[in-house]
Amino acid sequence: MAKQQKPSKAAAKQSSKSLRQQKRHRRQWITFWRMCRYGVNNFTRNAWLTIAATAVMTITLFVIFVSFAAQNVLLDTVAQLRDKVQISLYLDTDTTEDEVDAVVAEVRGLSSVMNVSVRSPDQARDAFIDEYKDDDAALEAVTEATNQFPWTLTIKVVDINDTSQLAALVEDNDTVKEHLDPDREASFAGTRREAIETIAGAAKFAQQVGIILSVVFVAVSMLIIFNTIRMAIFNRREEIQMMKLIGAERSFIRGPFLVEAVVYGFFAALIATGLGFGLLVLAAPALQAQDIAVQGTLNLMTFYAGFVLLGMILIGAIIGIISSSLATRRYLRL
Repeated sequence: MAKQQKPSKAAAKQSSKSLRQQKRHRRQWITFWRMCRYGVNNFTRNAWLTIAATAVMTITLFVIFVSFAAQNVLLDTVAQLRDKVQISLYLDTDTTEDEVDAVVAEVRGLSSVMNVSVRSPDQARDAFIDEYKDDDAALEAVTEATNQFPWTLTIKVVDINDTSQLAALVEDNDTVKEHLDPDREASFAGTRREAIETIAGAAKFAQQVGIILSVVFVAVSMLIIFNTIRMAIFNRREEIQMMKLIGAERSFIRGPFLVEAVVYGFFAALIATGLGFGLLVLAAPALQAQDIAVQGTLNLMTFYAGFVLLGMILIGAIIGIISSSLATRRYLRL
């Protein structure tokens, strides 16, 4: 009989332990939901403080959103311009096709060169006439001109900022030097390269300004939320004292203030993300008209809109939790 009772006692002990764990988990969930409910109620108690905290955090998240988008737009624009930039070499009109092929072979042999295309004098003349077909003065000048158009080699390099190999070839290679048009210097995309460098500098500057503004607004947001939570603690000091007297846990007393701060971040993230996408959509046509590559960023952020929103909510929640934690540790004496 004793052997039969041992499993029964063990089973009863295990069942009792399982029941206690279930009750504890249930109490934890009930406590969590109560903290969330109290936190949401706190969010709606003081309208002006709530509006101020949410507005400042919205501005903060909006600045972060715009900074990220602007940096991507500028970097895409730089990449787009680099793809379009080409270098031109002009060969004498009297150069034969075989001699042109020899020059092209020399150019293509450079590791910094991606592609070379050739336009003959006749093709250059036809292209000019087609481009200025509505300009009678230009057409008359072409008809009366005694000098012919040169051979044109259009060269695309791997890195527009590194044309040293090509420049050395033009200066030192006898095959190339022999057939260069003396009246036309090689075009190394000077103006376009300057434009690229300007935009690249603007991208770097925008990144730095975005980081500085983000840090400033994050600090301001944390200060506003810190003061909001401090005021909430002050207004609820009697209620907090009563909760302490009846034995409420510290986490239960602190929890609603953390939830309140997270709610600020949540609503601010929703508003800031909506404003950010709205700004991108409205500004896209005007930016595209100025050859600014905004569509790629817009498509990317639209495709990952859920992740963008989730990231913004996470940033807002982190700002709120840190601010609330600092306030409760300083002013909530438990």
